Amino acid sequence: MSNRSALLILSGIALLAWGGLRLFVHLVPPHPLMAFIVLYLILSIAGTSTFALVAYAIGARLLSLRLYKITLRHAIRQGALLSLVLVFNLILLALHSWNIFTSIVILVAAVVVEVLSLARK
Repeated sequence: MSNRSALLILSGIALLAWGGLRLFVHLVPPHPLMAFIVLYLILSIAGTSTFALVAYAIGARLLSLRLYKITLRHAIRQGALLSLVLVFNLILLALHSWNIFTSIVILVAAVVVEVLSLARK
C-alpha cells in the first residue's frame, strides 16, 4: 500500500469518525456509562486519525531533515499519543478530577514514550 492510499484511507476514517461522533452525541443521551465509553472510543479514533494526518503533514513538509524522516507508522503513533492525552484529560474532567498537574504529568508521560520509541529506532 502506498503512502497516498494510506493517507486517503486515514482521512476517510477521520471523516467517518468525526461524523459518527457528531451523530452519536446528537442521538444518544449521555447518562449511561456505556455511552461515555463509546463516546471516548469514537473520540480516540477520530483524534488518532486526525492527529496522525497533521503529524505526517508537519513532519513531511517542515521537518524534512536527514536525521528525522517521518513515516506513516510514526505519524500514527504520534497521533495515538496525542489522542490519548486528550482523552485522558477529558475523562479526568468528566470525573471532576482534572487539574493542571495531572495534565502535565500525562503530557510528560506521552513525551517520554515518544522519546523512548524514537531512541529505540
